[in-house]
Amino acid sequence: MFNPFKKAKSAMSATAMGMLQKVAAKKLQKMSPQEQQKMMQEAFKPENKKKMLAVMERMKAAGQITEEQYRIAKQKLG
Repeated sequence: MFNPFKKAKSAMSATAMGMLQKVAAKKLQKMSPQEQQKMMQEAFKPENKKKMLAVMERMKAAGQITEEQYRIAKQKLG
């Protein structure tokens, strides 16, 4: 039976993560192009790319993304 007072199994529920993604997208849109470029350069450093690939591997193994989605994302990362 559903219990609305029961805590979620994970620290972040899917709805909370969706809300955080929306807030992050709005913040990114409000940034100046120079700030956006600086943030993207920081995000795509080699050590961060390795982390992103590892996360995508886990997502692929869990069935959250398909093999083709993984391949396309990997190509875009470089």
